Amino acid sequence: MLVSSSRGVILLLSALLYLIAGTANAQDISKFTEGMAHKTGFFDFYYDGENDKVYLSIDKLAQPFLFQSSMPQGIGSNDIGLDRGQLGKTRLVEFQRFGNKVLLKQLNTAYRASSANPAEQASIDEAFADSVLVGLPVVATSNDSVLVDYTDFLLSDIHQIGDRLSATKQGSYAPDASRSGVYLARSKAFVDNTELESLVTFGGTKPGEYVKQVTPAPKSISVHLHHSLIRLPDDKYQPRQFVPFSGYWALGYQDYSAPIDKSMTVQFIPRHRLAKKNPKAKVSEAVEPIIYYLDPGIPEPVLGALLDGARWWDQAFTDIGYKDAFQVKILPKGADPMDVRYNVIQWVHRATRGWSYGSSVVDPRTGEIIKGHVTLGSLRVRQDYLIALGLTSPFTGDTTDTQGQKDMALARIRQLSAHEVGHTLGIAHNFAASEYGRESVMDYPHPRITLQNGKISLEGAYATGMGKWDNYVIAYGYQTYANSQDEAKGLKALVTQARASGMRYQSDPDARPLHAANPSGSLWDNGENAVAELERISKVREVALEQFGLNSIPTGSTLSSLEERLVPIYLLHRYQLDAVAKLIGGVEYEYESKGDYSQPKGAQVVGSKAQRTALDSLLDTLQPSYLTLPERIVSLIPPKAYGESRNRESFDGRTGLTFDPISAGESAAHYSVTLLLQPQRLNRLARQHDMNKDVPGVSTVVSALLARSLKQESDSQLARRINYVVLNGLVNVLANPTLAPEVSATIELQLRDITTWLDSMKKRGQNRILAEQLKQYWQTGQWQSPFKVKPLPPGSPI
Repeated sequence: MLVSSSRGVILLLSALLYLIAGTANAQDISKFTEGMAHKTGFFDFYYDGENDKVYLSIDKLAQPFLFQSSMPQGIGSNDIGLDRGQLGKTRLVEFQRFGNKVLLKQLNTAYRASSANPAEQASIDEAFADSVLVGLPVVATSNDSVLVDYTDFLLSDIHQIGDRLSATKQGSYAPDASRSGVYLARSKAFVDNTELESLVTFGGTKPGEYVKQVTPAPKSISVHLHHSLIRLPDDKYQPRQFVPFSGYWALGYQDYSAPIDKSMTVQFIPRHRLAKKNPKAKVSEAVEPIIYYLDPGIPEPVLGALLDGARWWDQAFTDIGYKDAFQVKILPKGADPMDVRYNVIQWVHRATRGWSYGSSVVDPRTGEIIKGHVTLGSLRVRQDYLIALGLTSPFTGDTTDTQGQKDMALARIRQLSAHEVGHTLGIAHNFAASEYGRESVMDYPHPRITLQNGKISLEGAYATGMGKWDNYVIAYGYQTYANSQDEAKGLKALVTQARASGMRYQSDPDARPLHAANPSGSLWDNGENAVAELERISKVREVALEQFGLNSIPTGSTLSSLEERLVPIYLLHRYQLDAVAKLIGGVEYEYESKGDYSQPKGAQVVGSKAQRTALDSLLDTLQPSYLTLPERIVSLIPPKAYGESRNRESFDGRTGLTFDPISAGESAAHYSVTLLLQPQRLNRLARQHDMNKDVPGVSTVVSALLARSLKQESDSQLARRINYVVLNGLVNVLANPTLAPEVSATIELQLRDITTWLDSMKKRGQNRILAEQLKQYWQTGQWQSPFKVKPLPPGSPI
């Protein structure tokens, strides 16, 4: 059962006893609320304008409902991560009365008993703790209701803003009730949901740089917080089984009443409720279509692009027999985007470019999506436009036509809109889809820039419409079946067909970490052959740098602004490099279950030839010839013009106000070295080499790294800086506790050999200094070099 019936009866009786006990001392609700504004709905509430108090009338004690917190107005910093429209947790809760107070208790949905035995259900309820979110003082009662003062809770930090500010080192903040209040304009009551909102001011000390950047008075941060109290859906929704290859996120619980020979883990996918008006018809309209509403504050032509991209999903629903089942409209005037009745696509402004999000209000009992909420960062489209300009350097005159560059940026926004809406349909990332075509909007696409007749072309930089994977995932989640037996057979057939057609699937846990092992599934990459694509994108980068210069900015722009245009072009290879690095020590695998194949595939080590080719390709990006910027570009970029300043999109240099190309190369080289010397990657290499001597071992990798850096005959400043980067990386990885002891010994042996080699060189200079630092390290165990690598400017979201 979804909620224990025996437990509910006991709690209801307890609540009634407490209600009777407290009635004598409580004022009548009608008298207490005289003159107050009254809103009727799922939970009625009253507003006392004279004292800025909100009172909630509770007529449903010990009856579960959904509680959703959210943030209608945010702080505006991607680095802090507290944005307009951000959803908090969705909680299954209920009100319980204890004498002169009512407790709002969050019920534990992670552990359940699905049997019909009340005693068995009660044993689970009693074994695992619930969580009381707040105690609300009772101020009045009537025959069937109790009135509580909700004000303090509405003005509290339900969104954990103080914790977030502290975690991002932005200061110590707490709500200040004297500077907070009930926001009545967006506090409403409907039949199935009650919405309450407040303006909450957080007072703080020692504000950080991000807070200073986006607030007029950094010690006072005022935001809006929203509470949604939502009636539970009826019991007609049927959860759909999760399998690893479904393409959806997994929700579920532990079922302690499961038979001893069955798994206790129950998993299902999150999805919207969708059913055909005519279940027997090949094509039918939906009983209730899924409708998303777009923020009317979005300017054109972005508004049109977002509409187009979000509407791509309707084709996937059409393919499974629905007509107009997925719709996108403009949010009606006066409608509140935080209202749980609206699936919304919201446009969010921040001080810097940042991530977009797709999140949902989900019934934790079943996985049913009640509301989808998309948050799109407004600066994303500008970032893509700037990248397109930097790639093409089109400003040959005062009347340059940049429509092609705008088209590329809008193409990305269409894809982004579809991507985030996909998340609110319950769908997870698939970072492997870009390896067999461009088969999913749920991948992170890098613009596919090509060379045509030696010139850069933006044509087809981003794909259009649904991919094969997207159509498959919608079929898995939303296809209708006559009964549960047909559903089980149909879903199994879909998975089998998808695998047989060559679809691949890798999501966040196997793609995001730097130590990820599977070469299938990388972020911001393209193509099936990672090394070939790195070579191709490097040629594009070379051409883009050759033509980079005055034509990269329009007339009237400061020359110093060239630096920020240069960053994404100079680092155009960075994400494809991630994909190449995953081949080294790589292990190929799928989300495989027993019976998926006649012979299980399991985990297979990447071939030795592919690993050695990847190693050579990665080391190519470490070379001064790859990282040296042309002097004509360097001499063209002056210090920041008066009125401008360096920012997160600039390189972090060591030469004061002037542009520092050596430190730019240092940062890029460090990225390559960091990828190669990931401790987990080195540990895998040692194991793989032990099993197959053709696979490059740790000794081979470190020897190759040293041969292409410290042992290379080059006396340029950038080459010497790269040597420091390499040596720093090797010493630092030795100190990493994740590194296996035998791997550590191999690297130490290589470093002792390089110490001797450096000390024996006739050309002393830097070599002598490096040798002395290493000798001191062997004597003391402490790395004394003051060198700390300059970080790269942020890349994601590209």
